[in-house]
Amino acid sequence: MGDVRQVLDELLPERLMRLRKATGMPVVLGGAIAGRELVLDRHMGTLGDAMHGLVVQPGKGLGGSVLRHKAPLRVNDYVTTSAITHEYDQAVRAERFTSVFAVPVVVWGEVRGVLYGAVRDRRPIGDRTVQSAVTVAAELRSDVEGRLRRGGALAELAAVIREMKDPELRARLLRVQRELSPAPPLKSVLAPREIDTLRLVEVGAGNQEIAARLGLSVETVKAYLRSAMRKLGVHNRTAAAHQARRHDML
Repeated sequence: MGDVRQVLDELLPERLMRLRKATGMPVVLGGAIAGRELVLDRHMGTLGDAMHGLVVQPGKGLGGSVLRHKAPLRVNDYVTTSAITHEYDQAVRAERFTSVFAVPVVVWGEVRGVLYGAVRDRRPIGDRTVQSAVTVAAELRSDVEGRLRRGGALAELAAVIREMKDPELRARLLRVQRELSPAPPLKSVLAPREIDTLRLVEVGAGNQEIAARLGLSVETVKAYLRSAMRKLGVHNRTAAAHQARRHDML
């Protein structure tokens, strides 16, 4: 499970952005399983730290019910519902959550993480919202499993390279290994407008065209590009678009 948790931790920041966009939820949270418990250490839109690092036990609260039943759940008045237990009400009240959903991330048949979305205005969470979250969780599952499979194949490739005597063939295999190796995790994620800007860079748009299409000033476009390049650790716009694509941000 340690490998699964590591990959989930790397992918969760960007996937929470995707979840927020897909569902329209002002608050999204997520975490991976450590042992038998869920550790909520990723969040966007929270008011404070009440949720950060919260440990959710199987069967307790909304997330604990998801762990036990391996199925999406939602409640439209968290603190008063009788459908779940209420061990975590203090943190929920601190964040003023009303309606909340939680969906499992099931990797190879086991729940390895949970994604949450929440609102504070008492509007109910509909079926379409939950289904959008389920789709994001399914994509995350697929990506985790794919990366772990590639990791096994890359380990076998590394063993072949170590045993290879032919220097020319060894060099070719090393190039293949570099191309197939996953990108290292980024320390920060791109803002939605930075992503929009890089998408247009990727198709060859210049700053003026980007500004016109996004309704921004050219200087604002340049500021987004500088910020994206800094976050991605590159020095030009083309490399930024390539790096963002490599990290599956576009």
